[in-house]
Amino acid sequence: MSVRTDSSAPHRAGFACFVGRPNAGKSTLTNALVGTKVAITSNRPQTTRHTVRGIVHRPDAQLVLVDTPGLHKPRTLLGERLNDVVRTTWSEVDVIGFCLPADQKIGPGDRYIAGELAEIKKTPKVAIVTKTDLVDSKTLATQLIAIDQLGKELGFEWAEIIPVSAVGDTQVSLLADLLVPLLPEGPALYPEGDLTDEPEQVMVAELIREAALEGVRDELPHSIAVVVEEMLPREDRPADKPLLDIHANVYIERPSQKGIIIGPKGKRLKEVGTKSRKHIEALLGTPVFLDLHVKVAKDWQRDPKQLRKLGF
Repeated sequence: MSVRTDSSAPHRAGFACFVGRPNAGKSTLTNALVGTKVAITSNRPQTTRHTVRGIVHRPDAQLVLVDTPGLHKPRTLLGERLNDVVRTTWSEVDVIGFCLPADQKIGPGDRYIAGELAEIKKTPKVAIVTKTDLVDSKTLATQLIAIDQLGKELGFEWAEIIPVSAVGDTQVSLLADLLVPLLPEGPALYPEGDLTDEPEQVMVAELIREAALEGVRDELPHSIAVVVEEMLPREDRPADKPLLDIHANVYIERPSQKGIIIGPKGKRLKEVGTKSRKHIEALLGTPVFLDLHVKVAKDWQRDPKQLRKLGF
């Protein structure tokens, strides 16, 4: 049975995921389409670890975006688990958007991913050329031809090739227009007000992690994990002035990294708290008291027990 919004077009609903090597603009695109901050964005590669779903509500369709970690050649146990998550996601969605930055030539990482995509026969694949605001039209044209070629070499046809700039908001709604027809007919999968189905605690942890990543040296991104221990409404508050107490731990791998996160006289950690609290309050719509602690979980990326404890 198809649900009709008007007499002509059936309502469609389904899942799309963006893939691409780390830092290809996947999370930024998810946020631009949903129109609010759901996936964390950072200029450090490899920041998305959870499959964060953003939900785009339209009169004619509901597009559920599944954001996967960047696929890469794994070096650690965590890396291998992330790659498994990616492949499972690909086989379960209705359409795959492959993000390729306009300002970088197609490289071995892109070919590796395209090769994996070629194995997934049934799912339509859309090539999305991101960061078009960084190049001139000639460079863009060359990139579009190269991407078309890449599909031919690997024996598949792109359902669409579309240039976008999530930063300049160019073509973002057009991208949604092109993805929607590739979804199956059916009623909405989520209630109108939902923008993501991630548990709030996970999203809060991601916002803290994003703030902790900003401005730290390159060796740290992989070594930070955040666990929200509890979120409780403060007792004895008047109904019109609620306050949510959030206690969270920022885990790093080595004692030497503690100073980097905390900063001189605790200044850096304080900034992390202030910055993430703003985003958390916007997300939850309530004032928040944020209590942050930095803890060492030795070599957690290589230890299955610790990985489980930290939610991987």
